[in-house]
Amino acid sequence: MGGAVVDTHSSSLIAMMRAVCPGSFDPVTYGHIDVIERAARVFGEVIVAVSPNLGKQPLFSVEERIDMLREVTSHIQNVRTDAFDGLLIDYVRSREANVIVKGLRAVSDFEFELQMALMNRNLAPEVETVFMMTGADYSYLSSSIVKEIAALGGRVDSLVPRVVAIKLEEKLRKLQEVKNK
Repeated sequence: MGGAVVDTHSSSLIAMMRAVCPGSFDPVTYGHIDVIERAARVFGEVIVAVSPNLGKQPLFSVEERIDMLREVTSHIQNVRTDAFDGLLIDYVRSREANVIVKGLRAVSDFEFELQMALMNRNLAPEVETVFMMTGADYSYLSSSIVKEIAALGGRVDSLVPRVVAIKLEEKLRKLQEVKNK
């Protein structure tokens, strides 16, 4: 009778590790949630860390993004949300985390994330980066696409949790009202 050999010492060490899952989450999508849920099954604690992302003009404030993330991850006991500004690796060290979890949708994501992982390893060799492929159902999904569809009047209920869809609709309506004044 064959079977897999499980190193219980290694698996218990992984369960004790604290991981940081960083991103802009503007807004959080089902793809993000897929990666967060799977990371939470692997690591003892997952900190979902919202960054301001200097390269993009956000639709939601950091506080709004944290609120949405808290609501859509409230069912996961070992997940907490936070925000950071500055170098990711400094934030990871400040939270005494061992791992950075990054979700990947496509090869194009990997090229960018590999560069970031190598730089982070250069800055902090004690911190590992783990890549998790987003589920196939979400491989096409991005926050940018969700915002564009919503801005053009399309339905996003299948792409984001209902609470996020409502907040997205409200935010876009308010922006349109300001624009029309």
